[in-house]
Amino acid sequence: MIVIDAASPVPPFEQLRAQLARQIQDRTLAVGARLPTIRHLAADLGLAVNTVGRAYRELEEAGLIETRGRAGSFVSAAGEEGRERARRAAADYAAVIASVGIDAGEAIRIVQAALTSGAAAPASS
Repeated sequence: MIVIDAASPVPPFEQLRAQLARQIQDRTLAVGARLPTIRHLAADLGLAVNTVGRAYRELEEAGLIETRGRAGSFVSAAGEEGRERARRAAADYAAVIASVGIDAGEAIRIVQAALTSGAAAPASS
């Protein structure tokens, strides 16, 4: 949850940037998570669009988020190869699930079963 303190001497864009950065770094926001649109977040927080845009630009310059054109802004892997591989695998899995018509709840149960059964353990050499 993002809270902007209007009485704070810290500018609103910096409060927003810092809170999003903290959520990304402590993994509250997972790699690949889609951020709200700038306009939507500005409306939710009662901020100007430019204020949210500046926070997003600074997060992008820091490598914490990436903008994919009209698709929006997403939490970046920020150089973490393992997390980026997991994000890509999750996107591939989501595409398979959609193509075979399995609902999201069952898809998540399938992943949980794989994770707890040991099927996800890397093969030993």
